[in-house]
Amino acid sequence: QVHLVESGGGLVQAGASLRLSCTISGRTSSTRAMGWFRQAPGKEREFVAAITWITGNTAYSDSVKGRFWISRDNALHLLYLQMNSLKPEDTAVYYCAAGSDFSQFTSWGQGTQVTVSS
Repeated sequence: QVHLVESGGGLVQAGASLRLSCTISGRTSSTRAMGWFRQAPGKEREFVAAITWITGNTAYSDSVKGRFWISRDNALHLLYLQMNSLKPEDTAVYYCAAGSDFSQFTSWGQGTQVTVSS
């Protein structure tokens, strides 16, 4: 119902910054929250950050607080994840998600690879 496409991933050195983008299309009327998740090789998918679409309230995992910033452009239907002070442990495939609230994400993108070298 909701189509999400991530972009902006790549290979960077530790300490660098990177911004991920997610385009949102399709039937988006039911979308109230957007989020970013990541999955590293051999690990389960983990929550990174989320934002409510209308009010802009945010939530972050402890591992990225102070380094990552989530934002959105309501008019352009874009979601962003600004990543600063990147660490090798941030290496993962990052996924964009949409849903009715923070606990109910139902639409997912295909993912974009982020690799951080030491």
